[in-house]
Amino acid sequence: MMGERQVQQDALFYEFSLERHVPEKHLLRSIDRFVQLDGLRRELSPFYSAIGRPSIDPELMIRMLIVGYCFGIRSERRLCEEVHLNLAYRWFCRLGLDGAVPDHSTFSKAAMVASARAICCAGFLRPCCNVASMRAWSAARALRLMPA
Repeated sequence: MMGERQVQQDALFYEFSLERHVPEKHLLRSIDRFVQLDGLRRELSPFYSAIGRPSIDPELMIRMLIVGYCFGIRSERRLCEEVHLNLAYRWFCRLGLDGAVPDHSTFSKAAMVASARAICCAGFLRPCCNVASMRAWSAARALRLMPA
């Protein structure tokens, strides 16, 4: 006898925590321990106008650019899509499940992108993002295969 498919009513409330769904050994957890952007708003406030449309939180932009840098996401459009879909990226960016991801055009227009990318490319995050390369570099230096 063929069984009948059970149609269940969706739950009215769900208990879900991003914290529990991001693995302890995830790269973004390692980076998050070192990223302190608490004073960023205070430091950047003189550069923002008191009138006009509110801008995107600079901490969110920096965190999204860190994600893009660490995971090789070069397109702002793709970065916004990935942050929207990936739970670990949402956790790192402090968006929660229902936080709005900025439109990709915001990144294209923001002058802050250039400075944030410059910080990332200058080596600010390289030790966090490239631990394997650092270990290989250290091992090669220890064997005197590379200059100090």
